[in-house]
Amino acid sequence: MNSSGTLKIARNGYIVMAVVFCALGIFLMAVPEKAVKIICVLAGILFLADGIIKIIGYFSRDFYCLAFQFDLGFGILMIAVGILILVRREAILRLIFVIFGLVILTDALLRIQMSVEAKKFGLKLWWAVLLIAVATGIFGMLLLVDPAGGAKLTVIFTGVAFLLEGILKLCVVVYTVKIRENENVVWEDEFREI
Repeated sequence: MNSSGTLKIARNGYIVMAVVFCALGIFLMAVPEKAVKIICVLAGILFLADGIIKIIGYFSRDFYCLAFQFDLGFGILMIAVGILILVRREAILRLIFVIFGLVILTDALLRIQMSVEAKKFGLKLWWAVLLIAVATGIFGMLLLVDPAGGAKLTVIFTGVAFLLEGILKLCVVVYTVKIRENENVVWEDEFREI
């Protein structure tokens, strides 16, 4: 498969994962009591799939090399966390929100760094990624400190964090991933016009 094909798979995979994160976030906010019972299975599968997409993205040839620059290590971590959640559901349940908080906070911090680098590339909407990454990081941090003590509110915070994570993924892929249709042609940076 050529590099633009790999990049298309990674880009489309990121978009799908963004939608799934948003949908899971809305589900967690809407029915927090029911969500707790199945959250480990859903999150384990979600993290596995997200890790695979991240690794594919890392090995694709992205023009800016921004969106996927940290995704090899982070993708492997997501796969490991996904497997751990699925295999050790009962033992993990007490720590699940801390795990979510760590993963979401880590991704937000990496996206904050990415947005600063996007500014250096001249991408005009770098600040949108930065703002969403900061908001996502705040909710990731809230999950770590667990101000609600594992109650229904914590599940709602998790839903908000997942929703923001999905929006962040969507912004990153839309604003920073550019697919070259013809790899032999040098093309202008269309994002400078945004």
